[in-house]
Amino acid sequence: MAKRLFCSPSQSISFKFREASFDLLADFLINLNKSNKDNLNNLSKCSGSFKDKRLIEYIFLMTEELTLDPLAGYHAIELLQRFMVKHLTDLLTTPTPQGAAADQPRSYEDAIFDKIKEKFPLIIFSCVQLASKLSLHSHIIDNNTAVQFLHSVGHSVSKQALLETELMILKGLEFRLNAPNPLTYVEILLEVLGHNEPSIPVERLYGLCRYVLQFVSLQKTAIYGTLLKTTTRCVSPSREQREKFVTVTEDCMLLGVGVISVATFILYARKWEQVLGELSHITGISRKSISDFTHVTLMHIVRPSSPVIAFLK
Repeated sequence: MAKRLFCSPSQSISFKFREASFDLLADFLINLNKSNKDNLNNLSKCSGSFKDKRLIEYIFLMTEELTLDPLAGYHAIELLQRFMVKHLTDLLTTPTPQGAAADQPRSYEDAIFDKIKEKFPLIIFSCVQLASKLSLHSHIIDNNTAVQFLHSVGHSVSKQALLETELMILKGLEFRLNAPNPLTYVEILLEVLGHNEPSIPVERLYGLCRYVLQFVSLQKTAIYGTLLKTTTRCVSPSREQREKFVTVTEDCMLLGVGVISVATFILYARKWEQVLGELSHITGISRKSISDFTHVTLMHIVRPSSPVIAFLK
């Protein structure tokens, strides 16, 4: 895998590609593919519910302020999504306590949501803090830094409350903190691409890929909404079509190759066809699927009437 090189937490991250052996890359790719398929086969009906643009932006800003590796931010998003779905499901399926007013069936649910709303900022921060502890490339956010940071943004929280929230998340996730992370997919796919095609400047592509991935993450609803209409050729897709499309919106492998394809088209348009074919060969994802993702994403980056869009059609 590519190596992250640091001098200090406040300095930018640099990478050194092309050092991993073929066998190591093959193992990484097989494991990523399996993880992605397992995730897609076990999607919840609430998948993506906690990947709202405002939440993602909040986490990105937080990781930047705390000078964390961007990888920690993407990992925190996945932890938050998984924990909140599990936590709310457990709370809402628990039998209503005795004494709850029978003539007010929603009062208990309202109380649950009010309690979650009060704790939600701390839950988000704890996911970021946990992600920092899981990353080998980030400095860990200790509780002193955490309390100070939360106080600076208007939340007065004790160290005990931080520990309790962190433990609640760990128990809620049954201490299973490894989750598919879109940035990891981009990095490993770039490493494999550089190994297979040494002429492709993956080092330069990586910097732009990070920005493209951030853009797609923040504009996910709009981009995938357009992609759904493009693939179904329907202006108003049905509920059934939208439900089936969840496997596309949560497909980290497709997102990874799509991000690399977009970055390649922007930086090296002449190599785009070559990279498109190689990415399809590496992942088994059709050229059309990658091309559609590229076209839709670029359409959201630039004006629909731009010559760039016309070139892709």
